Amino acid sequence: GICWGCFFCFVSFVCLPLRPLLKKTNSYTMKHEMPLKSARIEVVDALRGFAVMAIMFLHNIEHFNFYEFPEATTEFMKSLNGGVWDTLFFLFGGKAYAIFSLLFGFSFFIQYNNQAKKGKDFRLRFLWRLFLLFLIGCFNGAFFPGDILVLYAIVGVILPLVCKWSDKAVLITAVILMLQPVEWAKFLYAMNNPDYVAAPEQWLVHHRNMYPFLGQMDFWAMVKSNLWDGQLFSLLWGWGHGRFFQTASLFLIGMLIGRRQFFVDLSGHRKFWLRTLLISAVCFIPLYYFTEALPDLFTNKSMLSPLNTIFSSFRNFAFMCVLVAVFVFLWQQVSGHKVLHGLVPYGKMSLTNYLSQSIIGSFIYFGYGLSLYSELGVAASFGVGIVLFILQLGFCHWWLKNHKQGPFEGAWRKATWICS
Repeated sequence: GICWGCFFCFVSFVCLPLRPLLKKTNSYTMKHEMPLKSARIEVVDALRGFAVMAIMFLHNIEHFNFYEFPEATTEFMKSLNGGVWDTLFFLFGGKAYAIFSLLFGFSFFIQYNNQAKKGKDFRLRFLWRLFLLFLIGCFNGAFFPGDILVLYAIVGVILPLVCKWSDKAVLITAVILMLQPVEWAKFLYAMNNPDYVAAPEQWLVHHRNMYPFLGQMDFWAMVKSNLWDGQLFSLLWGWGHGRFFQTASLFLIGMLIGRRQFFVDLSGHRKFWLRTLLISAVCFIPLYYFTEALPDLFTNKSMLSPLNTIFSSFRNFAFMCVLVAVFVFLWQQVSGHKVLHGLVPYGKMSLTNYLSQSIIGSFIYFGYGLSLYSELGVAASFGVGIVLFILQLGFCHWWLKNHKQGPFEGAWRKATWICS
């Protein structure tokens, strides 16, 4: 049976990096607010750019969820492909998306707070904004059967529901969500019913349905398949792998970070970021080895699968905290700041970059376009991702010389306020 001492130990691991958010908690008051005309927080833009860059690399080596690759002709290439795959997923798999989610919640706080300073309630406007994001996600999903924007549009509803709660209430909710209650229920049911065999997950059905269309030349047939089976595959996969609860938790944590202004005064909150780095690094090590050992500890797949989702979620959260804290410290160094500041335009245009990488990537790898899925291995696809990132970064720097926002960001903003 499960060691409950280990369970409570790991719960503590999840809670420890969040502990500073509980200090001196009060209901949402003016003390959380930022100046009405506050400048953009550039470290957040740069961090968002870093996350989208990492997502770009992962999507390329995955061929945008079209897992077809040429056979490596030499042992060197096989080793190189495996090394690139393992390294990128160790660094960014489940972490880049988590940073993006954290900053989504942070951005909600900024928008909500700015409107509150004007005496306006942003909640209904944000729900409309989420509906627009749902439509944008459907557009993206037509090209890439792995879109997360529709998931964000659904899960994002939690933000206007809790935005007036006290810090303590929000944090407790975030911790409960991070603990993956549905997966624990699955595990406990399987543990108490040894003969229970979980049914195959429904996302597999939709994956099998949409997969053949990715390699075919018929563009519209691919779009039709992606918009139905592709989106259902993505959403059901996210549900089955704990992404709904983890994303909601990260949204709330991002909102709390906004309330506490941890990104506004980095030097003043150096102790918080140092504590986050140290605790998260210490937590990550046992979580990593525990998740690696799970298949040996639990042979019953009905018990193993939910436990793997739970502790992988914990592990990725811990490493995400490490990445964010390291990024913050590098940002405050002169040499690090010069390099990372170049990501600011990329982060300001994160939506444009996320959408355009799906359009370009699908054209490069899928059957309706260049069909390079059969020509480019993992290492070569990583090279393509680097080239695309450089091209996108150059476009962002050029575009923002004459515009305040990226094309999709501007359109989303105008549509958000169309009835104001």
